[in-house]
Amino acid sequence: MMGVLDGKVALVTGASRGIGAAIAAEFAAAGARVAASARTLSPGTSRLPGTLEDTIAGIRAAGGTAEAFQADLAVPQDRERLVEQVRAHYGDIDILVNNAAVTYFTPVADFTARRYALMFEVQVTAPTQLAQLVIPGMRARGQGWILNISSIAARHPSMPPGPHAGLGATVYGMCKAALERFTTGLAAELYADGIAVNSLAPTKVVPTPGTLFHRLTTEEDPNAEPPEVMAAAALALCQAPPGKLTGRIAYSQELLAELGLSS
Repeated sequence: MMGVLDGKVALVTGASRGIGAAIAAEFAAAGARVAASARTLSPGTSRLPGTLEDTIAGIRAAGGTAEAFQADLAVPQDRERLVEQVRAHYGDIDILVNNAAVTYFTPVADFTARRYALMFEVQVTAPTQLAQLVIPGMRARGQGWILNISSIAARHPSMPPGPHAGLGATVYGMCKAALERFTTGLAAELYADGIAVNSLAPTKVVPTPGTLFHRLTTEEDPNAEPPEVMAAAALALCQAPPGKLTGRIAYSQELLAELGLSS
């Protein structure tokens, strides 16, 4: 059977667990050759569960094609090496999903300069450089898809603030707001080249190892959103004709409803 992403090469960052792993699996099931990237390659190297080896094993067991590419996206040289290695293994990249994140939930008054710089490096600077690295190949082929994974934390808080105002999500929200503005600006720049650039956030909190660690939700939370919903929405954005669905700041469940797809 033909998949909607047959023949496409997809690079998914932060693919060792959570939303990134779900998107990698969804794209592979749709026929893409998936380059899954993260810092955590094997068990025992992270305090959170989930590794690239787990992601790749699951994809291959389901009949998909995937390869692991370990990289630390806080390091510019690693970002360059990642794209070079994916190209050497699979060829030019058709789809880039910027999902990797390093996140600290700390009130602004207590935020350290090192953590602040690291969050912006991984969540804003890395997506920008990775996009710069893949754009030439996309332009040469006349099409491409860049998807930036965002969050409802990018929205401005209401006043008076709600009960979660002290959670310490301000810097995280700043990173995601910057990523969304990057999305719309880059979409405008690349529209004539046939390259779609979109942002996608979950409608509700997704129970991933990261959100569970930060106690943002629980496995039993009836209001949580399964990672598969984000994966389905990501697939919808990365298979649509670039000229018809680009420059969007999308939310998973709303997007799927708009497109007539079940969430």
